[in-house]
Amino acid sequence: MPKHILRKIRYSSGVLTRIFRPAETDKQCPCCGYKGSFDTFGHPPRYGSLCPGCSSLERHRLLMLANQSEAFFAGQDVLHFAPEAVVSRLIGAVARKYLTADVVPGLAGCVLNIERIEQPDESWDVAVCLHVLEHVDDRAALAELHRILRKNGRLVIMAPIIEGWEITYENPSISTDQSREKHFGQYDHVRYYGRDIRDRLKHAGFDVREYTASGADAVQYGLLRGEKVFICTKFA
Repeated sequence: MPKHILRKIRYSSGVLTRIFRPAETDKQCPCCGYKGSFDTFGHPPRYGSLCPGCSSLERHRLLMLANQSEAFFAGQDVLHFAPEAVVSRLIGAVARKYLTADVVPGLAGCVLNIERIEQPDESWDVAVCLHVLEHVDDRAALAELHRILRKNGRLVIMAPIIEGWEITYENPSISTDQSREKHFGQYDHVRYYGRDIRDRLKHAGFDVREYTASGADAVQYGLLRGEKVFICTKFA
């Protein structure tokens, strides 16, 4: 098969058919500088989502584009929950102080529960939570994140959002792995956020801004169209 052809398989009217699709060879990764085709990743598969140069996914590349416009991390004391390797390397290279944390021992630099953060008040300039809040009691977590940030400190958040929903979908009675995967898309998720994620962030004491890539950037950098980075600043 020619290198410029990408094959995928699907069922159509009960018959297994092959669909041939040109590979997109003009992608660019803002995390590592790679240029070329991106690989398929995820379930269900997302075509052109994984950078073969550094293993970045769409959310990592979007975060780096947002950081290029504002420089969240350079010279700052940064606390990063549930760090992913590609982002961790990039933040750690520019931060003044950088600490990674996870509730599971061995996955990060220290063990911290985001719902009860064992850190002093006003001790960090930036906190980073990429796809974390959908796993936890977000009201408790946001209160703690507000507490440990210094005045004018920033909380950088990404989470799965259904913009067509006014209200976040959550239900404590949905408690098994199977039912959570069915309702929330993953066995360890406890909600799908609606548009009211902004209200939750503001209620926790943050001024909220959003970064969304343009359509052209979504094509060039292999992003999920409409995905957002929330930049939340503590003023009180």
